[in-house]
Amino acid sequence: MSEPTCVIVGASHAGTQLALSLRQGGWAGRIVLIGDEPVNPYQRPPLSKDVLSGTKSLEHIPIRPASVLESAGIELVLGRRVEAIDRDSKRLTLDDGSSLVYDKLALTLGAHPATISLTGSDKHGVYYLRNLADVEQIQPYIDVGNSAVIVGGGYIGLEAGAILRQIGMRVTVLEALPRVLQRVTAPLVSTFYERLHYQKGLHIMTSSLVTSIEGDEYVERVFCADGSEFDANLVIIAVGVLPNTGLAERAGLRVEDGILVDEYTCTSDPDIVAAGDCTRHYNPIYRRRVRLESVQNAMDQARTAAATLNGNPEPYHALPWFWSDQYDVKLQIAGLSQGYDNVVIRGNPDIGESFAVFYFEGDRLLAVDAINRPGEFMLGKKLLMQGADINKARLADESITVKELLGA
Repeated sequence: MSEPTCVIVGASHAGTQLALSLRQGGWAGRIVLIGDEPVNPYQRPPLSKDVLSGTKSLEHIPIRPASVLESAGIELVLGRRVEAIDRDSKRLTLDDGSSLVYDKLALTLGAHPATISLTGSDKHGVYYLRNLADVEQIQPYIDVGNSAVIVGGGYIGLEAGAILRQIGMRVTVLEALPRVLQRVTAPLVSTFYERLHYQKGLHIMTSSLVTSIEGDEYVERVFCADGSEFDANLVIIAVGVLPNTGLAERAGLRVEDGILVDEYTCTSDPDIVAAGDCTRHYNPIYRRRVRLESVQNAMDQARTAAATLNGNPEPYHALPWFWSDQYDVKLQIAGLSQGYDNVVIRGNPDIGESFAVFYFEGDRLLAVDAINRPGEFMLGKKLLMQGADINKARLADESITVKELLGA
């Protein structure tokens, strides 16, 4: 009898963690990890920061050293894309025509950049920023004195803009909404980041809808609907990401803004699990389905999937958390702020670079944004995980230390 085979499609944070956790949890058969990039699995968060700046390269950002994967007996199939899943025969078809049979299958497919249709978006110097190949295409355009336009004022756009500004480029961020980070933060946090970037010499234009990108072979300028125009040697489009669900849809799995999974990461097929940015799952803390784009969720969900495949299912109930580094400012986020109707502030967001915003729905804490405030971040995580109540007046009173609040 042949040994059981688990195939993991997607050499991502989730895929790599799932493979290692599966082996550590007792899987004795084959583990095959398939990635569509021709390089070993690497961390994505540094792409818009250290890798973009050139201070780190691929060799500095492995998710795990290649020797760790090798010693765990994980077979890597790199530079290959899975085109189809035949669930009846449990067979995968790859883009080179080869096939692979599985006993259990894990989908850790990640996400891809949301695209916008613009005249001139195919010119040299116009790129999205999601993987290592994107960064390698962008880097030749990075030079002191050159002009960059970032389309999109979300985390990736602002992080990339900060790096280019620190290098010495002239940088303009064009955001279609009335403020940056509008979908994920309170107005006062948006105002803080707009002030921070202004002080660093980065130009932010909100309510600016890009209509075209002009130039001959290479990009030269960007036009907006209000008639404004901006010189550009480089354009980075950063308007969000979408889950990679095409493979799952073609296989007939349930998909709804992500591959639907239960609390054990099982899809609508009992022999297929899924984890990471490509999934949509029920979160018991917020009592609704969510799709998360974070390393934390990818890693935690992958551990749950591995336990499920090893026959030791444990429900996934991790608290979402995220981070963003811009200049010397670290933003740490615990929880999900959607649906908030009031906030409590610790610190002064109008002065300096350190404060925290606690988001509430009525008296129920939903999330915290901690700007250079690791203590408040840990406080928020503890309160959210325990479902604990907190006195808002005490929370806002900085004469009461975080340690005292944690003790209470």
